[in-house]
Amino acid sequence: MSLAQLHYTSADGDGTGEDGPTAARFTSVDASIPASVLTEAGPLLAYEAPHGTPDRLTDTALRALPEAYSFSLLSDGSGLLARTVAVRSPRTSAVGFHAHAVHLPPGTRLPEGTLPLTACRSARWAAVTPDRPLPDPLAAPAAPVGHEAREREALNDFAVARGPWLAGVLSDLRRLHGPDGPERVVLAERQSADVARWVALAGLALPDGLAEQLTFTTYTRRPREAAGRVVGVLPEDAEELADAGLRVHRCTGPRPEGPVGDTWAETAARVWRGRAPELFREAAALPGEPFAAGPLAVTALCAGIALGTEERAAAADWAAERPYALDGTRTHRLVEALTAPGTDDRSGPEFDAAGRLFAALDGRSPTTTTTPLAAMLVTEAVRGGNGSLELPGRTAFSGPEGAAVAGVLGPEIMTELGGAGVGLDVARTVQLLRVARLLGVNCAELLPSVVDRLGPALLTGDEEGAPGWAPALLELMDEQFDVRTALLGALDRIAPDHPAGVARLLSRVPLPFTGTQALPHLRMCAGAPEARAGCGDDRVATLQRILRAGGVSPFAEPLVLRTAVGLVWDEGAPTAAEARQLLEAATSDAHRAAGTWSLLVAAALAAGADDGAAPELAHDLLRGFPQETGGRVRAALQLLDFAREVRSGAAEPDWAERVRALRAEAEPVEPGVLGQACDAVAGRLLAPERPDEELYALVQSGDADLIAAYARTARGDGVRARLAADPAYAADCFTVWTAHPHAGAPWTEAATGLLDEVLRPVVRRLPADRVAAVEDAVGRSGSSGRADAFRDWNRRERSTLGRLGRRLAGRVRRA
Repeated sequence: MSLAQLHYTSADGDGTGEDGPTAARFTSVDASIPASVLTEAGPLLAYEAPHGTPDRLTDTALRALPEAYSFSLLSDGSGLLARTVAVRSPRTSAVGFHAHAVHLPPGTRLPEGTLPLTACRSARWAAVTPDRPLPDPLAAPAAPVGHEAREREALNDFAVARGPWLAGVLSDLRRLHGPDGPERVVLAERQSADVARWVALAGLALPDGLAEQLTFTTYTRRPREAAGRVVGVLPEDAEELADAGLRVHRCTGPRPEGPVGDTWAETAARVWRGRAPELFREAAALPGEPFAAGPLAVTALCAGIALGTEERAAAADWAAERPYALDGTRTHRLVEALTAPGTDDRSGPEFDAAGRLFAALDGRSPTTTTTPLAAMLVTEAVRGGNGSLELPGRTAFSGPEGAAVAGVLGPEIMTELGGAGVGLDVARTVQLLRVARLLGVNCAELLPSVVDRLGPALLTGDEEGAPGWAPALLELMDEQFDVRTALLGALDRIAPDHPAGVARLLSRVPLPFTGTQALPHLRMCAGAPEARAGCGDDRVATLQRILRAGGVSPFAEPLVLRTAVGLVWDEGAPTAAEARQLLEAATSDAHRAAGTWSLLVAAALAAGADDGAAPELAHDLLRGFPQETGGRVRAALQLLDFAREVRSGAAEPDWAERVRALRAEAEPVEPGVLGQACDAVAGRLLAPERPDEELYALVQSGDADLIAAYARTARGDGVRARLAADPAYAADCFTVWTAHPHAGAPWTEAATGLLDEVLRPVVRRLPADRVAAVEDAVGRSGSSGRADAFRDWNRRERSTLGRLGRRLAGRVRRA
């Protein structure tokens, strides 16, 4: 195949000046080349000498100037392969250039799949326009014997020398073919020949098709305007390149540090540093997408090239997805490389990939191939602490190799399972128990202590959803019946003390307890959500339904009562009415054994002053738990029970003194408890049939709590209604509220307020005949002077009790 050629040369004496580009012209053009191609080719072939190049150069200096090898794709789909070199003008001896190019029509490939850069290194490129047509440079004779080997060795040397930059450059070359890649990759080298070597490296590493389409120029002064995707520049021309579309690699500057985050590029770089570019062709024969790291990593490992953990993980994942892609020999080599001793940088993802590879090979490959993988995995599980690692099956350790692994790891497993910290790390403990079973290590004696510490650890953690160790735990319980039985028993034992935690665990992890074990507490925790949904706001009904879910009566197993109460009320307390129902549903003995009696006491003491169930509950608690209630708590319950007695009429005399004595014993007394006792006394003393001696004792006690409760009750709607309806009751209240002017400040203040703010507004709203009836009742209850005092009080807007009392006392004496 003969290709059309053209020559493009700088013009003598036709330049535009010292500061402008050198003018050029086409000196020879094949007739088959369209004019449109020439229009595009001119700027692509132009050459600008390095900055500071003198006008006159020696032959040696001229030959040292950069050569520009280039391959460009034109707008019509054709290609232009060229070499541009600096030359001396025959007439002026000034530095010019000569470009020799070969035109590739659309769809034309180079002979025998030759890469563009390989063709660029032909010896038939011309530096002057020939006098007669010559064969195109691509039709060069065969290279001398040994030349190809020397070229390959030189390229390997270059790759090793540029090792620190290899991965970064290859990564950007890969990104050139992606949607978010840079516009150009700029390589800053002192020699344009080194840029050509970079292009050669890329040509061998890139997938077929992409390498042939890679456009480049090994030298330019203007990389932003270059048509090639790979552009070579001198170091001084790269200093100010910071465009977003350019990826600049200064290969003569400081070495880059850190990984590039591109597994394919890292693998390809290691292949080049391993002087094995032939592996690229071998890897291309394996199935996989372009730039997939797996095939190249597998090929490299099988060839003995050391890779990093990410590359090894890629190899294992690729082989796991295609277990039939490799023959037995290569599979064995791959496993040997993955499990090689002395590798200290294995990561979690690499072990996970190795686990997937084992699963893919198990049963397909000989045990001599799979056992090293299994041994590596269980060794990592025991020594590396990888709790999420997918473990191999038991069959992997059925032979003598498995016994050898068990002999090494068994003592380590037993030591750790017997340690004080076992169970605190759930994932770690589960993994050790699973490995112990795989290796046939008998840890039955340690199991009770292990599950006793593992059970509470399962309840920790605030994250939502299933915890990370859940799948491994479920597999453990499915694999080992003894562990499942022991662990479920341990959880059932701790459920009465941590019912909410166990219920939350069961909502996140579906533990299997459908077997023959009773496990009443676990069944109650599991049934709690359904019970709440079915019973709504009726918490006592919810408790009864939860108890039925456990299948055990609280009379037979009192602790189920504690579990049920904890599931319904958690850390809160029931109302007094609910507590009475709980006490009636189970005997005091059951509550005492379950420890729930204290919750009933808390419900009584936390009740409000207007909670009618609290006094009755306190009475039941004092009878049912005489030994458990003592000290302050007993005194507070007695205050509540005293309120019940006062309201029922069964209280012994000296009410005020009884309240004061019990209050002193119950300090710090709950407001609701004290309110119950004081309000009960006040209610009885404001009743029509009150005991006068108890009222007198209250007035003379000067107790602020009792007097405040009396005043508060007197201001209630019931007392106001009775004052308006019953003249005798109104007269009695007037008499009481004016009869003790010297009783003390608390009573004086309260009585004055009641006269002015309660009684006066009621009397003022009464018709005249009703007022007269009240006045008459006041007179009948004492003397005429008291009736006069009432009339005088009713006419006045306000008056102090002291003045009114003194006036009333004088009138009574005169009468």
